[in-house]
Order: sequence, then structure tokens, then C-alpha cells
Amino acid sequence: QVQFVESGGGLVQPGGSLRLSCSTSGIIFNLYTMGWHRQVPGKERELVAEINSYNRANYADSAKGRFTISRDNTKNTVTLQMNSLKPEDTAVYYCAVGGDPLINYWGKGVLVAVSS
Repeated sequence: QVQFVESGGGLVQPGGSLRLSCSTSGIIFNLYTMGWHRQVPGKERELVAEINSYNRANYADSAKGRFTISRDNTKNTVTLQMNSLKPEDTAVYYCAVGGDPLINYWGKGVLVAVSS
């Protein structure tokens, strides 16, 4: 059974930073692409960033230059550092196992709210 521990969401002012972390168990972590996706009510879930088993990262245009994804295979953890946050970044952020769009497993999500 795959389990997720997602953390780091919360309320932040525009221009601020947050760091999302996702630890997993029940998978051979280093074999999988890991990613972060986000969703707002009424819209489809979208890829924010993903990182493959070779540490090659892929970012949505909206995340480029502001967000950084990284992974620690010794801790089965993927992290998303988000800087220069904007109100339009407000969403529920989901940790995902597998490369977009072929997601194998989803975490439960953490809320990120960017507001003054």
C-alpha cells in the first residue's frame, strides 16, 4: 500500500515562499518520476513540476523561474520550493507518483493560499 505524508502548505502573502514536502512509502521510490500537481475548484488538475529518476526536472510555464523541485532518494522525499508566490498559485497541491499524465498514485493534497 502506497502512503504519502505531504506537508508545508498554508497561507502566505504575495511574494512569499513556501516549501512543500512529500514523503512516500510502499514504492521503490528511486524508480519513479515524482511530481507536484495542483487544482482549483472548477478546473482540471494540472502539472506544476516533476522530476524523474535521473533527476531531470520538468516545469509548467507558470512555475519556471519561481519553483524548484528536488528529490532525496535516501529519504523517499520530493520537495517543491515555491518562491515569489502569486495569488493565482492558490490551489490544492498534490504529490504524485508517476510521470504526467500517467500517474500511478496521488497524495491527498495540501492547501496553498496566497493572499494579502
